[in-house]
Amino acid sequence: MSRFDAARFEAVLFDLDGTLLDSIALILESYRHTLAAHGLPARSDEDVLSGLGTPLEAQFRRWVGEEAEHAETVQALVDTYIAHNLDVHDRFVKPYPGVTELVRRLSGTPVAVVTSKRRRGTEMGLRALGLHDAFEILVCADDVERPKPHPEPVQRALRFLGTDPAKTVFVGDAVHDVEAGKAAGVRTVAVTWGAGRREELERSRPDVMSDDADALARFLFGR
Repeated sequence: MSRFDAARFEAVLFDLDGTLLDSIALILESYRHTLAAHGLPARSDEDVLSGLGTPLEAQFRRWVGEEAEHAETVQALVDTYIAHNLDVHDRFVKPYPGVTELVRRLSGTPVAVVTSKRRRGTEMGLRALGLHDAFEILVCADDVERPKPHPEPVQRALRFLGTDPAKTVFVGDAVHDVEAGKAAGVRTVAVTWGAGRREELERSRPDVMSDDADALARFLFGR
């Protein structure tokens, strides 16, 4: 088995949804339920997924308005979304091929999750993958003031792990992940098996594009 290329990298950070966990069906179902429950118009799958990787509050404000008068409505939408998402979670999620095994191969290497998801949902997702004990730190939406694409979540993980940004890799499926990683000074890998569009990911200029877990493993472990 190839060993992690410690000469190049000291640590690996992972996004969760669309990177480790195939939760696209869960996300779409949760938004459909929430909008219907509040009597709001349905949104296309494309519209919903374009906001993947941003906090729920930001997504709902995009649809109902940024004004302070909508704050109560936004919070009600967030509460409904979270309750339904947690209730149906395990029915709608699954691992991406080869990704769980790849993370397990990194045992002994500092690894972290950096996600815009809240902690309870993050922990449920990792349990569904059998990876609840695989990470040194989880940086979730609850933990930061400024979510991705701001570098704060990535910087928080770096401080905890104590690793050199230039020798740390951040793996994600969204432009927000690439932008946050670049702003924090880490190497960035954009995976194409999630919700992000290839052409948009390419425009964000990650260090590496990866189409499957095997390609990602070759990058991390060397040839």
